[in-house]
Amino acid sequence: MPPHLSADRPAAQPPGRGSVEALISQTRRLKGEVDAVRRDTEGDGADHPRGRWQRALYDLALHQLNDLDEHLAQLRDGPLPTAATPEATAPPRGSLLSRVGSAEWNLLTDEASWSGELYGILGRDPAAPPLTLDELPSIVLDEDRPRLTTMVTNCLVDARPIDGEFRIARRDGAVRTVHMMGEPVLDTDGSTASMWAVLRDVSELRRSQRVVSETRDSLDDQRQAARTEHRLAVELQEAVPPQWRGSLRLPHRGPKDLDIAALHLPASANTLVGGDWHDALGLTDGETLLSVGDLTGHGVGVTSNMAMLLGAVRGMAMAGARPGQLMALLNQLLDATGQPALGSAVCCRYRPATRTLLWAQAGHPAPLLFRDGTGRVLKAPGGVPLGATAGAAYGQAEEILEVGDLLLLHTDGLVPGRTGTAAAKPLLGLAPRLTGTAGAQDCLRTVVQEFGEDEREDTACVLVAKVTP
Repeated sequence: MPPHLSADRPAAQPPGRGSVEALISQTRRLKGEVDAVRRDTEGDGADHPRGRWQRALYDLALHQLNDLDEHLAQLRDGPLPTAATPEATAPPRGSLLSRVGSAEWNLLTDEASWSGELYGILGRDPAAPPLTLDELPSIVLDEDRPRLTTMVTNCLVDARPIDGEFRIARRDGAVRTVHMMGEPVLDTDGSTASMWAVLRDVSELRRSQRVVSETRDSLDDQRQAARTEHRLAVELQEAVPPQWRGSLRLPHRGPKDLDIAALHLPASANTLVGGDWHDALGLTDGETLLSVGDLTGHGVGVTSNMAMLLGAVRGMAMAGARPGQLMALLNQLLDATGQPALGSAVCCRYRPATRTLLWAQAGHPAPLLFRDGTGRVLKAPGGVPLGATAGAAYGQAEEILEVGDLLLLHTDGLVPGRTGTAAAKPLLGLAPRLTGTAGAQDCLRTVVQEFGEDEREDTACVLVAKVTP
């Protein structure tokens, strides 16, 4: 804002018409570019908080550019006639010009002069006399009156410029936000002779800014909720199953000739926490339970369902359920949950006395058996994915293992870019490196070095069990 006005100083000359026209052209070109970008982004995540926030920012930018365009047009065309002038005509309703008015209050004569636009902004009858400075607070909301009083007092007493906002209650019941800018006009002796001001209705601008703020807050809340959910899902997944760093130590009743190691491999994107699990458990009858599984989806709901299924697997195995029966019961359990879910699993019981492996699967990759430098996929018994069909039956298969055999169980995602049977071929290609004298932990390290260090789109689990002398 320029220095305080003096009654004997001539007003500054307006800028040349050509320079203002250039600014108008630049503003309108920028408006077109912003609007084009806004249209290009429509439909991309429109219902997502981030999409709503971006739309609100675009709308706010266009709102301000429209105002700037009309400000410059008013600057180019010069001031409008005042309401007292016979040739005065009202600007189009809703345009910027109808939302910007001016006033001057003469302190020596106690007279006030308002532009026609200001009557419209404040909702006053154009035939009524303008409000004096003492009367102006009568239309201002109670909580905003002290702010207006402070601005006017500072201007009149201390010759400070006015720059602030207050809300008014119009006679039609509408509440509008008005931005006021003004300065004192000094007399020849340096005293304040009058005060002039430009008042602008900024209600729509403030509404647009509130929308931006609210959508930003909504986006922040969603991000915080996502971070909280991710943390809970990670904690749950880390708790069940455990992150084994070496060969699993089974209880003293467990078999002495089975060396086991397993690992959970997270996705490259930290936000993806899936429902993969791996587990090995020494049972009360001396047998060993080996299982891996995967629930579709990500997040706390999936990991909590995974924990429920894993608990059920352990409980039913302890109660003596065979793998086929166990899969059927898991399918019933998943079908009875409140939220529909779909999963896959493979479950094995190893009997050390006869080195017999009894196993069943539910839409899951079959275990791989490595022996004497070669590997093969075990022939899978029938079994649909968990949660796919109510009352499904699951078959069982039996395999006799030998000393030195290595069994590998895994979930989809272990081999990046390959799922199901397509993942078996690269895994079987590791056969020469996975057989011999290496222990289970060494074999696991080989698998992870081969497939675990690449970009991983999804989580995965791998479990290896080696039959030792």
